[in-house]
Amino acid sequence: MRSYLLFQYNKTSNRGFTLIEVLVALFILSTGILGAVAMQASAKKGSFDAMQRSLASAYAQNIIERMRGNDAQVGSNVLNGYNGNYGINPLSAPGNRCDLSTSLCTPTELITNDLYEWEQSLIGADSKNINANIGGLSEVVGCINHSNSNVTVAISWEGREETSDGATSNDEFGENCGTATTKRRQIVINAFIN
Repeated sequence: MRSYLLFQYNKTSNRGFTLIEVLVALFILSTGILGAVAMQASAKKGSFDAMQRSLASAYAQNIIERMRGNDAQVGSNVLNGYNGNYGINPLSAPGNRCDLSTSLCTPTELITNDLYEWEQSLIGADSKNINANIGGLSEVVGCINHSNSNVTVAISWEGREETSDGATSNDEFGENCGTATTKRRQIVINAFIN
């Protein structure tokens, strides 16, 4: 009888992991964790930028709807009172706030109130924590141009990360709405009010 020894198993040579294997496993694990943390930070920045763009769009739609509401009462010629740049030097509170049913506002008083309330939203003064504004957009400028039933609302603000300048020279306001920087973001909305 012949016996063949095909494979000899040695129990003493396979007892656990070597130090090299443990270090490789730790390196792979730490790389994965760092990648997940970096991805979370990037997602948070993107979420903040998206929230700011959403706020700017809502603010632009807000003033357009205020103009439409006023237009139904007074006609489009008076709406030129909305034209201007807002957020740079905040408006003072109007004398007649148009918030009582017993005191009706004139169209001019309504425009003044609309612009004051809109600007307070832009700069975040309508949301406060003690004495600090906690809402609004950073370094914001809102620009309104009403002409011949066409309304253009541009809102420029400062983002957190550098990028190319948000203003374009071929829009209604071009470089004139907000300060040109590598952090400026801008949204422009055109509407028709008849």
